[in-house]
Amino acid sequence: MSAIVTARALVRDAAARLAAAGVASPEHDAAELLAHVLATTRGQLPLVDAVAPADEAAYGALVARRSAREPLQHLTGTTSFRHVDLVVGPGVFCPRPETELLAGWAIEHAGPGVVVVDLCTGSGAIARSVLDEVPGAEVHAVELDPSAHGWAERNLEGTGVDLRLGDMADAFGDLDGGVDVVVCNPPYVPLEAYDGVAPEARDHDPALALWSGDDGLDAMRVLERVAARLLRPGGVVGAEHADVQGSSAVSVFAATGRWRDVRDHRDLAGRPRFVTARLAP
Repeated sequence: MSAIVTARALVRDAAARLAAAGVASPEHDAAELLAHVLATTRGQLPLVDAVAPADEAAYGALVARRSAREPLQHLTGTTSFRHVDLVVGPGVFCPRPETELLAGWAIEHAGPGVVVVDLCTGSGAIARSVLDEVPGAEVHAVELDPSAHGWAERNLEGTGVDLRLGDMADAFGDLDGGVDVVVCNPPYVPLEAYDGVAPEARDHDPALALWSGDDGLDAMRVLERVAARLLRPGGVVGAEHADVQGSSAVSVFAATGRWRDVRDHRDLAGRPRFVTARLAP
């Protein structure tokens, strides 16, 4: 008779294995993977008295893949962002918790009839969240990468978001001068930072979603020009950046003379995270 294997023991052993592999959140990921296999939640795992051999084997396979630094979201196929659940996988950037703050800023500036444009939408996380929390807003989104656009289609299906495939540089010409809020999580990793990027992002996120020239601000410069074209006078733009770009990202907007109220915002850990500005009258 085989020994009973408990969920607690499996998670404990898996967490140790993930920690040894350099995974940043081993306990969380170990529990999340077992909950996925058992079709339950992390909070319900303590109620699991025994794990069947087939589930144990499936769990072991997923832990091995996570130990190889395959993103957790690719293994579960879903991720949560603010109050919505998104489907994600290979070919799309997995939204990070810190981006929820930028989405929150966009939501604060949205309202019934307010026109919001989400550039570089990726999985559609920000666009979906804006419409989820402000149902009366008019939301438009664009994504350049065909694979990522396919994931956004799935996440935005039936929401009413106007999703387009294309380059943000020339997107939404039909909306020029009539947009209230532009929001964007652009690529912002400098090419020289390749070795310092976590394997989950470097080896699995799309290159188009990561790299942005020698200083990481090439896309930000394009965004500044596009936002100036799209926004009505007094409209606002918000864009995420790397934590080392708190000053340089602000300078992209401040240096042109087109913007007022240019300021940077910190994340919950106190790190510079996104820049906002208002188009001058």
